[in-house]
Amino acid sequence: MNPSGSLTPSPRTLDVESLAHFDGLLAERAGSAHGWHVQSLDLRGRSASLEELDVQGAVFLGCSFDPGVEDRLRRKGALLFPKLEGIPFDAYRGRLYAPQELYAGLDSRPYEELPDALIYQWSIQPGQRHKLTATLAAALHDHAIGDALDEFLEQGRQAGGSFVGVMGGHAAQRGTPEYAAAAMLGRKLALAGRTVATGGGPGAMEAANLGAYLSGTTPAETESALASLASVPGFRPSVSAWAREAAAVVERYPDGTPSVGIPTWFYGHEPPNYFATHIAKYFANAVREAVLLELCDGGIVFLPGAAGTVQEIFQDACENYYGAVQTVTPMVLVGRDYWTTKYPAWPLVERLAAGRPMERKVFLVDTVDEAVELLS
Repeated sequence: MNPSGSLTPSPRTLDVESLAHFDGLLAERAGSAHGWHVQSLDLRGRSASLEELDVQGAVFLGCSFDPGVEDRLRRKGALLFPKLEGIPFDAYRGRLYAPQELYAGLDSRPYEELPDALIYQWSIQPGQRHKLTATLAAALHDHAIGDALDEFLEQGRQAGGSFVGVMGGHAAQRGTPEYAAAAMLGRKLALAGRTVATGGGPGAMEAANLGAYLSGTTPAETESALASLASVPGFRPSVSAWAREAAAVVERYPDGTPSVGIPTWFYGHEPPNYFATHIAKYFANAVREAVLLELCDGGIVFLPGAAGTVQEIFQDACENYYGAVQTVTPMVLVGRDYWTTKYPAWPLVERLAAGRPMERKVFLVDTVDEAVELLS
């Protein structure tokens, strides 16, 4: 298993994640489905095609079939994983989340009744983490998300882009200078051709995803969106009101620039933000943290934050400390006083970097403009 939480596929493995892809493969008359991994597809009405197909070595994950088809597929050598009952998510999903999926029904129902909240409530039921079915479902889900994220990242890198992480606390409220600065950072990174990646939550994370999302609009339009959002400063006391204000901005500007959010149901009390167009939400926080740091091949900007941000600083520093020269990526801490006095992470990072290849890749600056300049 690679660090992204997905198994490294063999050259003969083919993920089939849509009916269009499945039908296209059938039209090619390949004859053999050996190595196909068919994920969560409704294959009812395709019994004749399946009957003609050599399914030896094929894997069907959570698919639906006409009556009697499953037994015939097993007899012909296919491996079938059934749908998991009582699970409020698709453990075999073949794509990343969109915010509209996690917040489905937001216009008419409170957040507590929406998919994101229901999945979190499922995950924290007493004894849930010790149940075999729950553990299996969560592990399968995180593997599927890791696989989907790998595909998304590969597409971005083939297009010649790089990913820059923006880490920071959830406490930054809409309408504050800190929030506006994080939004400006996301905007300028996107305009410089970088894909912004965050922890996918509220505060500075939301602001960075927002700035990236609106990077194709005028500065005046971005300022207007910031002003609208300020009417609901944070996700407390109402996640519903907070998310609806964001959804209104997305509805006003439907064709935003893509960015990535990587949140976790481990911190389910922090809702995912609505501005990350591609959301890789995990159950396992340790996997999520490793993935978030690994994908940022263009470096990471650390805005003011608390325990979570400090953890990310030193996790990234550790990887740079022990990594090969070619794997060291820039670390930019924004806020001299903050990172030398309030939470004095910088002196330790500077000391760790001394005399090592990472020494030339760690920076302490005062403004997001300086951070963007270093990473452009």
